[in-house]
Amino acid sequence: MRWSKMIRLLAICLILVVGDASAQQKALVNTGKSKYAKLSSVDMGDVTWTNGFWADRFKVCRDTMIPNLWRIYTDAKVSHAYRNFEIAAGLDTGSHQGPPFHDGDFYKLFEAVASMYASTHDPKFDALMDKTIAVIAKAQRADGYIHTPTIIEERKNSGKEKAFNDRLNFETYNLGHLMTAACIHYRATGKTNMLKLAIKATDYLYNFYKTASPELARNAICPSHYMGVVEMYRTTHDPKYLELAKNLINIRGLMDNGTDDNQDRIPLRQQTQAMGHAVRANYLFAGAADVYAETGDTTLIHTLNLMWNDVVNRKMYITGGCGALYDGVSPDGTSYNPNDVQKVHQAYGRDYQLPNFTAHNETCANIGNVLWNWRMLQVTGEAKYADVMELALYNSVLSGISLSGRSFLYTNPLSYSDELPFNQRWSKDRVGYIKLSNCCPPNVVRTIAEINDYAYSVSDKGLWFNLYGGNTLTTKLKNDAEIKLSQITSYPWDGKISISIDQAPDKATSMFFRIPGWSKDAIIKINGTAVNQVLSPGSYAEIIRNWKTGDKIELNLPMPVTMMEANPLVEETRNQVAVKRGPVVYCLESADLEKGQKVFDIALSAQNELKPEMITIDNSPIMSLTGKADVREENSWKNQLYKPVTSPKQNAANIRLIPYYAWGNRGHADMETWIPLDR
Repeated sequence: MRWSKMIRLLAICLILVVGDASAQQKALVNTGKSKYAKLSSVDMGDVTWTNGFWADRFKVCRDTMIPNLWRIYTDAKVSHAYRNFEIAAGLDTGSHQGPPFHDGDFYKLFEAVASMYASTHDPKFDALMDKTIAVIAKAQRADGYIHTPTIIEERKNSGKEKAFNDRLNFETYNLGHLMTAACIHYRATGKTNMLKLAIKATDYLYNFYKTASPELARNAICPSHYMGVVEMYRTTHDPKYLELAKNLINIRGLMDNGTDDNQDRIPLRQQTQAMGHAVRANYLFAGAADVYAETGDTTLIHTLNLMWNDVVNRKMYITGGCGALYDGVSPDGTSYNPNDVQKVHQAYGRDYQLPNFTAHNETCANIGNVLWNWRMLQVTGEAKYADVMELALYNSVLSGISLSGRSFLYTNPLSYSDELPFNQRWSKDRVGYIKLSNCCPPNVVRTIAEINDYAYSVSDKGLWFNLYGGNTLTTKLKNDAEIKLSQITSYPWDGKISISIDQAPDKATSMFFRIPGWSKDAIIKINGTAVNQVLSPGSYAEIIRNWKTGDKIELNLPMPVTMMEANPLVEETRNQVAVKRGPVVYCLESADLEKGQKVFDIALSAQNELKPEMITIDNSPIMSLTGKADVREENSWKNQLYKPVTSPKQNAANIRLIPYYAWGNRGHADMETWIPLDR
């Protein structure tokens, strides 16, 4: 055996036998040693939310979101997710219940618990995870395969199931979330009990793909395992996992009858535009970005740049939402042969095809947008990716969960009315459990549990500020210099950010402050003196100096209320405006209108002045916008398709706009994000 291979094997064995103290608190997405990543995350637990927006959401996540969802997933009368593992482990009897991706749902919730433990060190979370890992271990086959629907049938000797028999079974999707959860658990606790299971599973997948035909490879539906396999490589340093990740991308291009629904009709490197299933697309793009960070494969980054430009500039909602269509067709309008046209669920549509009432925007697709842009930021250090990530987080991701943390939306439309003459398949009221597709709740909960790990990055030059919020940071830079700082701000309700250096590096160090793309006339002061350099929107402002303990940095990002309009090719929003302040998009909800007024009778003019006003909804502080608006003449549209235009009454209504993410928290309501404009 070659010495290099023997050393790698010994290192993995050492991790498995005694653990690795240095593993504790390592980065969420561990690009620290990724050769082609410019930035890497600070370690888990280095950031603590102290006050303000994310501190509030984090507290709700800790106290309500995680305990509530754990109760749901362990109550077999509501959700069979945990019971499926118990049956597969031989600890209970019965049949599998729930969707085939239920295992992955549970792994995502487990990841949320592990991430929360990294911040809180709550021994109850640690004990809960150890108990759960023991059950999962008993359910796993000796060869590493684990998928509860199949294993339960195998225990019954029914002959109905075998591994990878059904391409829609989400086996690799589930395995991918097991891998990611195991890496996070290992980094948060230093324990190897979950990582051992993931190593067995990843080894199984490696051996499977060694002999799999392209047809069998089609089982890679919803490719979360791309991200999972790369994280396993980063955690164990086993080179065969990177080999597997590269092969997973290559094998997708070998399908003779692939689909856009599964993102394998066209080889990834040949794609020129984003199409097909939006969740699977965004997960695929995020995984490809991970592979690029390790390999520097320029064919991948070339495609990712094309996809990003297409999504952000032609197919993404103003909220950062992705996947406009409940059911699309693809390729669209390119063939006279109907057999060439495929039905695609929750799809990216045509360029500028962004309907409002029927917008799908599954919460998981929007989270996929965050995962993808976070990786692009790490690879490039370009602020435009942080802008999109922040946009989605504050709007289309948070809209997927109620302010209380107990109810969820599967889809995130930009408008709703009871007068619509049809019912869509997903509720527009938040529900406590999404029975047929509960993938989004644990996904949004793990995202909120991990927001603190997105706040900062480090590079060879120094420290990067990605997301602003009240927090403390205690970390080491790439040169092992220690730095401590505290941040006080009411962001995103206010653009004033105060940063105190509590422990400074002993050498000149760069700090990179993100100037959001929406921010004009930003100002940075150090110890009361304005920095004399251009602060360009949509960039990081680098300030290099010998920082001293006690230094004070003041960053002011003016936040005027801005009326936004869409490209005129977006048919449904012509002559309408969306209201934005800072990174937050606003909407009009019927709960804030006077009696007898309807959401769709309200119009705004460019002269309408909207002023910020703090209110509380469901115990959460919310910055609303108040002012006057025009009111169109009220008359019935019943059995009418067209009518003559009438002049609206100027400034006839008092209105209040609330952040889009907060809609639907006060009961059933009509809502719109794009509001008619009276010029």
